[in-house]
Amino acid sequence: MRCERIDNVIAVVDYGIGNLRSAAKAIAAAGGDAALVTDPDDLARAEGIVLPGVGSFGRCREALANSGMEATLRAQLEAGVPFLGICVGFQLLYQGSEESPGVEGLGVFTGTVGRLAGEVKVPQMQWNTVALVEGRTSSLLADPPPSWFYFVHSFAAPLGAETVATCRYGDTVAALAEQGNVVGAQFHPEKSGAVGLRFLGRFVERCVVR
Repeated sequence: MRCERIDNVIAVVDYGIGNLRSAAKAIAAAGGDAALVTDPDDLARAEGIVLPGVGSFGRCREALANSGMEATLRAQLEAGVPFLGICVGFQLLYQGSEESPGVEGLGVFTGTVGRLAGEVKVPQMQWNTVALVEGRTSSLLADPPPSWFYFVHSFAAPLGAETVATCRYGDTVAALAEQGNVVGAQFHPEKSGAVGLRFLGRFVERCVVR
């Protein structure tokens, strides 16, 4: 989905990686004005940013660096623009990943993404329940947790102060992180039916009221 008017839209970063159109369509279905963005100037005018990602950490990181939008993306993060990273787009927020040794992430969150632990089938490719970490709250989980979301991944972010919700898959897995204007979801809200749309709807509201 493309939008002729770039101002005041939620920008889905089009860096050639991930289910970009699915993410844009889901945001539109959730009430947002979504646009696939390839130009840094357009990204600079966005009211919100979504960074999807599938495949390997290293490939996604390279594609983002080659897109010409990384500097603007970082500036928007620092400026407080609402940001949602999905799957590998979430993992890119960390300092690196065991999947791609030597490749530096964006470093928004501290720590290294690691392979799923325990005697489990990899990747996790299934619906799973997401529950809040004890004592934490989430601005985007619209349904009383635990809520069912769809996951497809072999690596996961480390548990940290930013982790607000987890799932169980062999071990405790970071499913959702929130820190200031930045949100990262290991699950795919665009593939998670009505509950995923409600999640994205909360993100759209955050962008509109900023």
